[in-house]
Amino acid sequence: MDFKKALELGVSGAGPDTAWLVPLLDAKGADESALMSAADKKRSVTMGDSVHLRGLIEFSNYCRKNCHYCGLRKDNKKVERYRLSKEKILETALKAEKLGYKTLVLQSGEDLQFSREEMSEVIKELKNKTKIAVTLSLGERDEETYRAWRKAGADRYLLRIETTDPEIFKKIHPDSDLEHRKNCLYTLRKLGYQLGSGVMVGLPGQDALSLAKDIVWMHDLGVEMIGIGPFLPHKETPLKDEKGGTLNQALRLIAVLRLVFPYAHMPATTAMGTIDPMGREKALQSGANVMMPNITPTEVRPLYEIYPNKICLDESAEKCFGCVTARIIAIGRTVGTDYGHTKRSDRRQATSEKRKAT
Repeated sequence: MDFKKALELGVSGAGPDTAWLVPLLDAKGADESALMSAADKKRSVTMGDSVHLRGLIEFSNYCRKNCHYCGLRKDNKKVERYRLSKEKILETALKAEKLGYKTLVLQSGEDLQFSREEMSEVIKELKNKTKIAVTLSLGERDEETYRAWRKAGADRYLLRIETTDPEIFKKIHPDSDLEHRKNCLYTLRKLGYQLGSGVMVGLPGQDALSLAKDIVWMHDLGVEMIGIGPFLPHKETPLKDEKGGTLNQALRLIAVLRLVFPYAHMPATTAMGTIDPMGREKALQSGANVMMPNITPTEVRPLYEIYPNKICLDESAEKCFGCVTARIIAIGRTVGTDYGHTKRSDRRQATSEKRKAT
């Protein structure tokens, strides 16, 4: 299928199909610009011009997993490990709320010391002492743990699938199982979390067709938040010598995702700012509508090194909030003042569109 026909299908709201997804994901030059422009228009119509800010607290860099791309992998002995106390997490959250954040993202490696009970207490404290929405990104846990955290007050959960290709998944996750990870996402959906997933772009062996299949799977899952970012090789991992992903690959994927998921929340990730000083702005102009400033205490922020050369490692939360706000205004957008929940009406609309497409 040629690009023009593929873009027409994408803009029309056709159900995702690899036949038209692949030409869009492979777009170059003028076609690439047309794709990003169409996605930006779709974003403006469905999500408006506000950019929602989610304050990111990376509270532990301990991890039980050995993922081949991640600098926090358990076999990396050069990492200085840390854990924030419950009191420090709460202190950081209170500061974030005063600055104007409506959502916090609590993220860590798969650190089992933060048990079901421990994290439940953290979530309850946050919900009791703030009015902030809580997103968790803590990896794979069992159903009872997910249920306890939801009962404690967690609103959203982000668990990136990274890839649905079994061979690629096994190469990058030597101690994980693809079907188990999928089942975690099915469980999170069943428990009523606003559900987030996403993929990594530029993985070894990945191509437009495998990304297209990822999109179809996430559409069937019914994700409401989609976090994507380029693969950036870390020198202390088995994939250190691989080429890595590019900003344009990530921008094309964001644009295609916006056409397929008109109502999903999509962040312009920090990794894009690592590749290009204007990477986050370019993502916002290609379909993204969220930014996630890092508000982790600066004394430990550099230690959460999933990928190298992360930006904004020594800026205070106040300075970072001001900088991000200025960047958003500079491209003609506004900072969101609501919680940025997926509206129930939008969720019904998205489900209706999915049924029509099938």
